[in-house]
Amino acid sequence: MSQTRAIRYAKMNGAGNEILVVDARAGAPGVDAALARALAARPETAFDQLMLIGDPTRDGVDADMTIFNNDGSLSGACGNGTRCVAARLFAETGSDSLTLRTSAGILPVWRAADGQITVDMGTPRFRWDEIPLSEEFADTRAIELQIGPIDNPVLHSPSVVNVGNPHAIFWVEDAGAYDLARLGPMLENHPIFPERANISLAQVVDRGHIILRVWERGAGLTRACGSAACAAAVSAARTKRTDRTVRVTLPGGDLLIEWREDGHILMTGPWELEHEGVFDPAIEANVGAA
Repeated sequence: MSQTRAIRYAKMNGAGNEILVVDARAGAPGVDAALARALAARPETAFDQLMLIGDPTRDGVDADMTIFNNDGSLSGACGNGTRCVAARLFAETGSDSLTLRTSAGILPVWRAADGQITVDMGTPRFRWDEIPLSEEFADTRAIELQIGPIDNPVLHSPSVVNVGNPHAIFWVEDAGAYDLARLGPMLENHPIFPERANISLAQVVDRGHIILRVWERGAGLTRACGSAACAAAVSAARTKRTDRTVRVTLPGGDLLIEWREDGHILMTGPWELEHEGVFDPAIEANVGAA
């Protein structure tokens, strides 16, 4: 990919999840892993996820999306980033519904009258080799994994699920009582997760409310993670901790998650445009060499 053309971007957030949107349709310059890391390192363009909008490659799809984490790795899903992309496309087309395609599948998206955007995140996968895990577990509602002494573990027995990405949810009494910045990297890279995993601490307040903190695979501590909120909500319902519709409170704000009887997960939440700008890789390279 040529890096001699200036890249236009929109810095956005979805419930506090820092999102950078780059539109590479109609021949506009795109982004690769190296450029994603360079953008993540700049204060003006720092992000949790970068959403690269591409021309649709399948009939019935409005646009393709490629999702980068801030370490340059690829992600299969980012619900908060999907809402940000949808907001841009809704403003462009005037439509209130569209369909986006990621490496993890097709995502229908629609907008309510109050501006809140809902993403159909698809169906969760629970089988051990679909998550994936490196060894077989018959029941993924609670797997044998712990951090700390065997007779007094700090964290243990997470629920695991794939919602576009692998997720492990640890059930705790107080989600704020743990040093997730220290524990997150160890768990993300644990050998049980051959593709790494998103690590969440979930505190069930009542049958309709979960408090969540997330260490995101490839991004680190984040103020919000839509797919993690979906994973926690589904796992809470699956383990009878909550009902199938819950409010998930993250450091950046609230998301409403509904796990429908047909298996699809609906995520509804806010979005915000922070600023727009231009990044010129050639200029940045000259500055860095100076």
